[in-house]
Amino acid sequence: MGIISMIVVGFIVGLIARAVMPGDQKLGFILTTILGIIGSIVAGYLGAALGFYEAGQGAGWIGSIIGALIVLGVYGFIAKRA
Repeated sequence: MGIISMIVVGFIVGLIARAVMPGDQKLGFILTTILGIIGSIVAGYLGAALGFYEAGQGAGWIGSIIGALIVLGVYGFIAKRA
């Protein structure tokens, strides 16, 4: 059940990040889900490095969305240059 919930939460976080980020992101279902999952991972590591979270603690919804926005910004920058 953990993998399925991670996929569903990743998809919701990815959708919210794409809605908040200005511009047109042409990402499908799978890339949106991967965006949300990677955003959650980035937020967890960044939050632990800054002292917001303990090691191994989840980032939460807002942290995950912020992490997904960071990942989406980096992806947009790389995609624009290519």
